Amino acid sequence: MAEAASGLRLEAVQVALRGRALVELTLHIAPGEIAVVMGPSGSGKSTLLSAVCGTLDPNFAMSGRIVLAGRRIDTLPPERRGVGILFQDDLLFPHLSVGGNLAFGLPHEVKGRAARRVRVEEALASADLAGLADRDPATLSGGQRARISLLRVLLFEPRALLLDEPFSKLDTELRARFRAFVFEELHQRSLPALLATHDQADAEAAGGQVVTLG
Repeated sequence: MAEAASGLRLEAVQVALRGRALVELTLHIAPGEIAVVMGPSGSGKSTLLSAVCGTLDPNFAMSGRIVLAGRRIDTLPPERRGVGILFQDDLLFPHLSVGGNLAFGLPHEVKGRAARRVRVEEALASADLAGLADRDPATLSGGQRARISLLRVLLFEPRALLLDEPFSKLDTELRARFRAFVFEELHQRSLPALLATHDQADAEAAGGQVVTLG
């Protein structure tokens, strides 16, 4: 795919509230690149991510174009955009096992209980979590839950990933290890990613473009 059509492109994207522009941005994120948007709380970081994934509050107005892998997506509903998002909280379903949580993220094209189980087991093994499919998420450590939440997003096979301060609630050691795990997965899969953070260490570890809001 030509470079001009690859990755995630925000073309003159503006997000406004009651006529006042909060975010104005043009940005090209190449496959495997992790771009960073920084700024204090209320500067519009999460609002920008919502605009990209299609969950923008109707009180906000967006203009411009969002293009992913050569396809305009800002006119599509969230489920058709091919964009995954990882939040601060792991948001695992407490009524489902670890395997059930991961199976929830699988595309509908993966049919049959056996085939879905194989995909889940493969994902767990890739994250050094083999054998945990039948566990209750409440019995896992914070680091294990964080990795499960990422695997669930990746099993959806997104074409881009948004990261909404996913490391902010972790202690310093776990934060560094989980951040490295996330970034390595993104590089290996050649996924363009946009990380919203207020932490300089996150921005430096990402190694991509940095945009400051507010």
